[in-house]
Amino acid sequence: MFISSVAAPVTTVLVANRGEIARRVFATCRRMGLGTVAVYSDADAAAPHVTEADAAVRLPGNTPAETYLRDELIIAAALATGADAIHPGYGFLSENAEFAKAVLDAGLVWIGPPVEVIEQMGSKVAAKKLMDAAGVPVLAELDPTEVTEAHLPVLIKASAGGGGRGMRVVRDLADLTPQLEAARREAESAFGDPTVFCERYLEPGRHIEVQVMADTHGAIWAVGERECSIQRRHQKVLEEAPSPLVERTDGMRARLFDAARLAAGAIGYTGAGTVEFLADEQGEFFFLEMNTRLQVEHPVTECTTGLDLVRLQLDIAGGVALLAEPPAPHGHSIEVRLYAEDPAHDWQPQSGTVHRIEIPSVLAEFDLLDRSGVRLDSGVVDGSVVGVHYDPMLAKVISYAETRSAAARLLSTALHRAKLHGLVTNRDLLVRVLRHPAFLAGDTDTAFFETHGLAALAAPLVSEAGEALSIVAAALADAAANRAAARVGGGLPSGWRNLPSQPQRKSYESRVTGTHEVGYRFGRTGLTVDGHAGLALIDSAPDRVVLSVPGERGPVRRQFEVARYGEQVCVDSPLGPVAVRRLPRYRDPADQVATGSLLAPMPGSVIRLGAEVGSHVEPGRPILWLEAMKMEHAIAAPAAGVLRAVNVTVGQQVEVGAVLAVVEPAPNDETNQEK
Repeated sequence: MFISSVAAPVTTVLVANRGEIARRVFATCRRMGLGTVAVYSDADAAAPHVTEADAAVRLPGNTPAETYLRDELIIAAALATGADAIHPGYGFLSENAEFAKAVLDAGLVWIGPPVEVIEQMGSKVAAKKLMDAAGVPVLAELDPTEVTEAHLPVLIKASAGGGGRGMRVVRDLADLTPQLEAARREAESAFGDPTVFCERYLEPGRHIEVQVMADTHGAIWAVGERECSIQRRHQKVLEEAPSPLVERTDGMRARLFDAARLAAGAIGYTGAGTVEFLADEQGEFFFLEMNTRLQVEHPVTECTTGLDLVRLQLDIAGGVALLAEPPAPHGHSIEVRLYAEDPAHDWQPQSGTVHRIEIPSVLAEFDLLDRSGVRLDSGVVDGSVVGVHYDPMLAKVISYAETRSAAARLLSTALHRAKLHGLVTNRDLLVRVLRHPAFLAGDTDTAFFETHGLAALAAPLVSEAGEALSIVAAALADAAANRAAARVGGGLPSGWRNLPSQPQRKSYESRVTGTHEVGYRFGRTGLTVDGHAGLALIDSAPDRVVLSVPGERGPVRRQFEVARYGEQVCVDSPLGPVAVRRLPRYRDPADQVATGSLLAPMPGSVIRLGAEVGSHVEPGRPILWLEAMKMEHAIAAPAAGVLRAVNVTVGQQVEVGAVLAVVEPAPNDETNQEK
């Protein structure tokens, strides 16, 4: 693929990043025989990327501003450990021209494009003007102060970054000012630059991007396109290569590749970059931005081309020349971003311990696939803690197959059968998207969730009947665990009676369907479970239960795997994953929360208040806003009433479950009066 040239003497690479992308770069470095250096915040002290590196340097603090955004600390770490090159990954300082210049000024190799190129593309406003002058099709920029009704809908975008931060769609002119303010706050928090701009919002649209690679000898590759249209809050959730839209639109790929090469050539680009476009269903497209770094979704391009894009970055930085043309793509690859978040509740990010993450059928981790299968790029392992300071992405799960339908089937099955214990994730949503008829038909615009209903897509994979059976299995496994721990009579079934008697009872709470009480008894005729006539126990152990389940055409054998983490019980089976909380027999009254209490759905910082104590509030009115994981989250009144208490102040850090405020029914609310 390459023509050798005189390479810079790179021997050790420091990755100025964390999590999955740090591990990804380290994997290629190890394959190339290069040394590795990690940097880490206090929150990441036990993270996998730290333990896998040859050396690691602490960045005191927790927040990005204290740690991964401190260019002077990162450069000092490189010099202290003998690293001679810095790879920025994505996010944080990856598109910061001042950081790139400081790296070069320190005598280190910068694994990225030239400083002046980063400067040119670092401002989306300036980048669009430059691309327009070069002949690349663009959407006109709108000055936020000049937006009128005729311009709506418009998209507010942060000039200095991406990842959905600082982005808002405005359809009502009255919302423009508050949405601009919110976008500026998010942009300042995430990128250190509050500059935002507006452009016409094309809906429904398709998000298509082209991976480019350019060397220092004048060669520019358009490696392949990706489609990233399925998004939440303007942040990608699912990406694939090639694009279904491009595949079925005559001549579109050639035009896209020409525009991407034109964009890269116009600015003298070198290294890995991505030219992003917004397209309509007819195949017309407009320049959005150019990301001067490696993309999160780069594995789908690697799977369909056989290229290690990180190795290409390192080789190009060392002076290697590309051949005239890249390899032809083959097959189809789909990537999903597995997040610790709750799509059914406004995408609330989650924090806590990942007790277990196990994806079946994984053939490679951070490496190329040479046959149909699943690849895993994960930033966490069993026991990892997801905090509040960073993006809650747990892993990227990637499939490759000869056809798109086969790739979707592989990926959905792997996710369905995955063991994900400890945190709520978007796994059920991802599986439902991959199996949705519209997705399988390639109809995947940026309004996919709105069109097909987020509530339906985020619904649990397991049916109510399947959940009930899983909870029975949890109770029987708990009983087996109690027997195993018993010092006397441990070999007898729990609650066994020679004569009919009252059943044993265990209670569990499902976050979806509420409280479940399982009543069961063992007798001469075997197991009897209240509400489950004909159910028979084949085998039980603390971690596994096998049941015979009655069906229309006869009994079916079902196996359930059970894991416990304190009071949390996780049950995995082909029926779908179930996670419940074991309830104590007697509840402490002190643990009860007053009606109308607004609880913190996640740890975070209170950034502003939206109502005064004593005021009447309508359902959905924001009472306060939390900032967590670099995003703002509104905490709204669940019903009409009077705001009786606000228990927090601006700037205060709160833990999940903290009572933030109390809304009581209004005295004059007729719906609350006694009849």
